[in-house]
Amino acid sequence: MAASWLFAAVFLLAGVYGHETANTEEFDVRPGGLEHSFSLSLGDYSCTFTYVAQGGTNEKWKMSVGVSEDNQLFSCSIWRPQGSSYLFFMQFKATVTGGKIEFSEAYSQTSADGLRDVPLKKSEYEISETAVSNIPGAFSSTLSKLVLVVRSTHDEL
Repeated sequence: MAASWLFAAVFLLAGVYGHETANTEEFDVRPGGLEHSFSLSLGDYSCTFTYVAQGGTNEKWKMSVGVSEDNQLFSCSIWRPQGSSYLFFMQFKATVTGGKIEFSEAYSQTSADGLRDVPLKKSEYEISETAVSNIPGAFSSTLSKLVLVVRSTHDEL
């Protein structure tokens, strides 16, 4: 079952949907120890990334959201295009509305400059029906990408 959701995530994130059902925006992840958030919405769905980070200066990150043609799956990806982040994340949380999380993965390093994605240990974060967040005391404070696939809670008649 998990493999089917991984396939769905790859399918959605590969851009297999029309331009009107996908959106990508760049935003700054700002250090300083204060809580910041960035959100994107698409139709009945939304994704919000909330974090507290320290060290260095602003980093350019991206958020992509997409909806499947049948409007039953929603994807949200949050990542640093340059690969690994040099910021120290004190906490993070990605929340969604419009459905329940079916699959999620968090990464300490993303594929860039010939490097491969490196997932966080499952013991570093938790997944609920509508959020993915770090586990205080277990999270290594490194984050470079979050991927969420959400199934709609609305049934089409």
